Amino acid sequence: MEKFTKLTGVAVPFPMINIDTDKIIPSRWLKTIKRTGLGVGLFESVRYNDDGSEVPDFILNRPPYRDAKILVAGANFGCGSSREHAIWALLDFGIRCVIATEVADIFATNAAKNGILIVKLPQGEVDKLMADAELGENGRLAIDLEAGEISRPDGETIAFEIDPFVKHCLLNGLDDIALTLAKVDAIECFEDQQKASQPWLYA
Repeated sequence: MEKFTKLTGVAVPFPMINIDTDKIIPSRWLKTIKRTGLGVGLFESVRYNDDGSEVPDFILNRPPYRDAKILVAGANFGCGSSREHAIWALLDFGIRCVIATEVADIFATNAAKNGILIVKLPQGEVDKLMADAELGENGRLAIDLEAGEISRPDGETIAFEIDPFVKHCLLNGLDDIALTLAKVDAIECFEDQQKASQPWLYA
């Protein structure tokens, strides 16, 4: 997966609470196992009219939020089902970071395994970033994962912490497959020993 080191961009203000994964990507999109092409379905039920045209006032249909890279969300974002398609839809749209007071555990786990940074902050800090996001192009945020800091447009920095292992994986672009391949020598050594001691397993 793509490494996450530093990210600067427009943030989307999305204050609604309890946004579940069905709201993020409707179930009809779950037929595909491809990770691309899902961005168009992001928040489909509120982003489009019944005839498929865009809802003009929906935040992602307005410049500069069409090119947003950060989502400042309400509490309990990503609750509901465990569908990984919700993460893929955010990534395909261009979102690389979600900031909120609370994020559903399974959603956060899926996010980390796909290269999306989840930042959990106290409500007061989220409120500041939400206000910045409402400024559009003038409220761009800068995130430095190594330093654990978010820089606001007024120059203030907000510190954050994440699990050290998740941080290591994001900084180095390591998903589950990459983590496994990092131990390929040990795996091959085990297989060689097993073939010698239990050859019938490989017959």
